[in-house]
Amino acid sequence: MIRFKAGVPRRAGPRRNHLTLGRTRARARRRQRLRRLLALGLPTAWGAVAITYKLACPLAQQNGLGARIATCAVFFAVGTGLMLHVRRGLLRELRQIHRVAGAAQGVLLRPLPPSVDGLNVAAAQVSADRGARVGGDLYEVIGTEHGVRVVMGDVRGHGLAAIGTVAAVLGSFREAVHDEPELPGVLRKLERAMARHLRERAKAEHPSSGLDPDSPVAEEFVTVLLLEIGRDGEVSALNCGHPWPYLLRADGGAAEATGRERGHVEHLGFGDPLPPLGAFPLPAELPVVRCGPLLPGEALFLYTDGVEDARDSTGRFFPLPAALTEATRTHATSPQEVLGSVFTQLLAHADGLPTDDVALLVLANGRTQVPASHREQVATPL
Repeated sequence: MIRFKAGVPRRAGPRRNHLTLGRTRARARRRQRLRRLLALGLPTAWGAVAITYKLACPLAQQNGLGARIATCAVFFAVGTGLMLHVRRGLLRELRQIHRVAGAAQGVLLRPLPPSVDGLNVAAAQVSADRGARVGGDLYEVIGTEHGVRVVMGDVRGHGLAAIGTVAAVLGSFREAVHDEPELPGVLRKLERAMARHLRERAKAEHPSSGLDPDSPVAEEFVTVLLLEIGRDGEVSALNCGHPWPYLLRADGGAAEATGRERGHVEHLGFGDPLPPLGAFPLPAELPVVRCGPLLPGEALFLYTDGVEDARDSTGRFFPLPAALTEATRTHATSPQEVLGSVFTQLLAHADGLPTDDVALLVLANGRTQVPASHREQVATPL
């Protein structure tokens, strides 16, 4: 006889697990059959009531006004019941589809952690397509052994049609940032992933004749901004046709210690960017832009062009610099507060949802020490 010690759970063997799984599946199948039977049973019952009334009820055989009114009331009730039943079923399926779509979109553009290697992070995204949580904008922040690497991108067009391109670029970025020691290597992999995606779409849309010049695939591209923030706060960038970010400086702190202007919003710009991915081949040389240090108490505000292109009822564009100035004056450089302030002003300006996809990303240096190389000199602007 085999004895088990008290308090030690008995392990189920493979056969026991198999039987338990089989019973669970059988119960699930029975519940599914019951739901189908109920879905068919109620309309059948309503139809049976209508037919029985028409054939067996003496009142239905009369031609008087009262009898006709009663017959109309019965069939109206039957029709109303059937429509409500169909509506309830459609709403149930719609809720299930929304749950599945929300889960898939959450995996594609997953929520960012509040902090990555000492950098405080906040992001928000709104699709221009009603009902879609993910559109043509993309972002990701990943801590690696090479530093914190960031991507911000904007696919041509918006909404559900751009999700495939977003998936291709983000999937490649999440792998390349760990494998490639330099930013140009990451960008090369993004370019190859974009080219593969466009070829596959072209084959799917035109399997016999190849890429049609009038096809949307022939004109699809994505703007990309790649950033690398090292342990010492040094920022490097590669820009493929994307808007340059804003630098937000808080009052006091490291900005004051290094002589930087306090409470200032500065739009960064470093010459002409590279061409967007998919539009033209990248050049043989990819010069990395050295942007300078991101000091403690400073933040970078990244965005897509849907922010600046948002218009109010009079056609006036959204004043992003003024909104950032107001946000930093009220909330310093707290990513969540700055993001919430700008997003609230944007929605109020556009009187609801903008007409284009919008993505915002704030990266604040939450590290407490200023690197020694920047403490003894007046740092150059990013």
